[in-house]
Amino acid sequence: MDAERVAIALRPSEPETTGDGSVRFADWLARTQSSVRDHVDEFVRARCAEELDPAGFSLPGRLMIDFASGGKCVRSVFVYLGWLCGGAGESEAALRAAAGAELLHAFALVQDDVMDESTVRRGQQSAHVRLAAWHREQGLSGSSARFGESAAILVADLFLVWAERMVRESGLPAAALDRAWPRYDAMRSELAVGQLADLTNDANRLPSVGAVMDIARRKSGNYTVRRPLELGAAMAGCDETALRVLGEYGDAIGEAFQLRDDLLGVFGDPAATGKPTGDDIRERKATTVIALADQLAEPSDRARLRDLWRAEFIDEQGVALAQAVIIDSGARRRAEQMIGERVEHARRLLEVTGLEPSVADALYRMSLLCTHRSH
Repeated sequence: MDAERVAIALRPSEPETTGDGSVRFADWLARTQSSVRDHVDEFVRARCAEELDPAGFSLPGRLMIDFASGGKCVRSVFVYLGWLCGGAGESEAALRAAAGAELLHAFALVQDDVMDESTVRRGQQSAHVRLAAWHREQGLSGSSARFGESAAILVADLFLVWAERMVRESGLPAAALDRAWPRYDAMRSELAVGQLADLTNDANRLPSVGAVMDIARRKSGNYTVRRPLELGAAMAGCDETALRVLGEYGDAIGEAFQLRDDLLGVFGDPAATGKPTGDDIRERKATTVIALADQLAEPSDRARLRDLWRAEFIDEQGVALAQAVIIDSGARRRAEQMIGERVEHARRLLEVTGLEPSVADALYRMSLLCTHRSH
């Protein structure tokens, strides 16, 4: 591993690093996120101009441009950090390949909103809601809601196709891409299987914590941290030992990421999350936090929670009731403990990986950003 080149990759020219490296990392992260968004915007605009605009689909094109580059780029940053673990240093080609993860994430979010009937995403109307509104404005025949959902699924399909194309056309050598495809395929398959498992979770039958964690791991944890990190590391040619350790780190932080996401789905501030407080409760999602409450609550509270989950509609009073059960049962506190345990495990792993210190530090700081976030 070329330690000097990796250190340079994480070292900005300005501002100078502080004693603990936090300013240096923050500056590197901001530059990386900005570059990812620029690459995504350029790629999606080109694809829309070539494929959608000539067919007269200007609204889907504008929607895709707005949606694709509006995220926090967590997955792309992990892909790029995986690349840096190989010691090759900064690479625009690797960064373009990493940016493709944003289109894969866009695909998942658009479909997820259709399946969950979510009306808000990132503080704005969800894709299927915007498309349904356009259908009504145009005075087209048929159900606007049905059109919006169908069109959103097709938009998601385009994101999925373009995600792979962005990786394939990134400029990385064929050998690097050949090492990546098996892990890329695994990431996509796990995402789909996790979504299917989530759909088949009967809302009237709260599953165990273990079952929910398994679904969360496949649906979100793996594809948020572990697989992106392994993808970048495979492209860079990391050996099996490094891939194994990075995979274990990814497991821990992926699970912690999902636990935080589930807490935000119950207690998150709408101003930060872009979604209403208690949205997961209204949608009767069997998340880790709900499963923990069902496990830890007193029998009377458990019965109230289960009755609520069987209700046809959950109002604000129901949301408040579920939040109270989650707090009183100790489920919220236990979820926070589980997050802390996984972050600590990841920290210990990074101490013995043999990674260049600046890369290991960046991975640790990413673990904190992913698990202590407010949105």
